Amino acid sequence: MPVEFLGIAATNDGSEIRPRSGAAFDKQYTLRLARAHEDHGWDRVLFAYGSGSPVPAAAAGFLAARVETLQILLAHRPNVSYPTYAARTFATLDQVSDGRLTVHFITGGNDHEQRREGDTLTKDERYARTREYIEIVKKVWTRHEPFDHDGAHYQFQDFVSDVFPVQQPRPGVSFGGSSPAAYAAGGAEADVYCLWGEPLAQTAQQIEEVRRAARAAGRTDTPRIQVAFRPIIAPAEELAWEKAHRVVGAIRERRAGGQPLTRRHSGSPENVGSQRLIAIAEQGERFDRALWTPTAAATGGAGNSTALVGTPESVAQALLDYYDLGVDILSARGYELLDDAVDFGRYVIPLVREEVARRDREGAERGPHTLERTLSGLAVAG
Repeated sequence: MPVEFLGIAATNDGSEIRPRSGAAFDKQYTLRLARAHEDHGWDRVLFAYGSGSPVPAAAAGFLAARVETLQILLAHRPNVSYPTYAARTFATLDQVSDGRLTVHFITGGNDHEQRREGDTLTKDERYARTREYIEIVKKVWTRHEPFDHDGAHYQFQDFVSDVFPVQQPRPGVSFGGSSPAAYAAGGAEADVYCLWGEPLAQTAQQIEEVRRAARAAGRTDTPRIQVAFRPIIAPAEELAWEKAHRVVGAIRERRAGGQPLTRRHSGSPENVGSQRLIAIAEQGERFDRALWTPTAAATGGAGNSTALVGTPESVAQALLDYYDLGVDILSARGYELLDDAVDFGRYVIPLVREEVARRDREGAERGPHTLERTLSGLAVAG
């Protein structure tokens, strides 16, 4: 099965290791970063969502009209717009991009961040709302006759859209989370289920939870699995580890100085995914081939924050270990966004693609049952 690579469509050059140099929406930088991804083998970039940040749908429309092949993953929170409006926004963007849109629905894992935009529902209520929201969006994308809806969170009558996606029957739906409520909602509705980078054994367990939830929802298929990492690469192992320690030192220095690492979260992590990352970091710094947790610990488990450290060859092999578990979408984002996107695309992506193609040619066996074989060849460092 082919493998896909997801990068970041940042609207400015800021990251956890340094503040941005310009405006929150720097059009030239946004386009330059996207073209670096497009020119170096990436399949798709993510427009993330944060209260107060540039509106991702508008930024995605700007980008879609200016790149040729790069696909877009658009993050969207259900609390910020009515589902009938959102579905038409997405369909219009799919038209603008000639069918290159996937939508990532964010339920929200931090009450403070949600309340910044007026969302006062509890976490479980938010997951129930997201599931209903996705159901409505799918109907708007695919139904050409008026329909009514009378649900727990949304009610309307006689709605039909006049704009439909290029992709048929509809664009893809992406979803993430590590709680039982998340597995239930995403297992039922997602085409792609997104996880943060954990050790192989824990990742395999999460994949099985997603598949179990899909079966419980009556699905005969299962979501594709995406896992996200922060790669730190260099030509030699010792140089990669020196670079990794510089990165985590910069994160700690900024945090000690009271500088916000991200505008999207505040306080201790409430979402299970971040809590899992912190717990893993407390168990040890290094796992499997190249997984490194101090970056997650330094950020307080803020989102995609575990690193893969090493040469391009060792990081590629680590990614292939996840591929062996059934992961076929690999999300990666460095700390120097532009330079790291180029280096990862130039030196890591070709290695992974070549090996996946070789395995496909040879009919190599893969799937969750390969976990024991994969782990048996790895040293797990605590």
